[in-house]
Amino acid sequence: MALLLLLLIPAAPVVALGLLGYGVGTLGRRGWHRNVAALPGAVAAGFYAWGLLHVAGVVVEAEDGGASSSPLPPCRTPGPTERAAKVVDYSVEYVPLRFVCETTGGGSDAAESVPGYVNPTVAGLAPAAAVCAVVPALVSGRRAARSPAV
Repeated sequence: MALLLLLLIPAAPVVALGLLGYGVGTLGRRGWHRNVAALPGAVAAGFYAWGLLHVAGVVVEAEDGGASSSPLPPCRTPGPTERAAKVVDYSVEYVPLRFVCETTGGGSDAAESVPGYVNPTVAGLAPAAAVCAVVPALVSGRRAARSPAV
């Protein structure tokens, strides 16, 4: 789990910057509409990287140990202490991105570690980027099928 997090943290900004460079670089060319998908993809990857940094910080805090490590600091919520006392472990979910406190009896509760705008932004822009990439390819394929062979 931690290894995947360590791999994704540097990869997400690289993907974001690569897509941004590709998207901006193709804006002035003919047929730029085919490559516009890179821009929402870049923004989605950037937001995902931002969320990964928040989750990584919470994981570091959870792994810290020490005198005040039980219950896990990220799993302490204001209000009733019974729920926090039942926390036995944690996990990281990558889609949607969140830190999950696992409790006795197989229950779980997501800690508020990722800013509230990250997952909705990624959930909106990633499919938009996919649609922007697929639709122009389908349209140009239909045009090619209708045009007579030379």
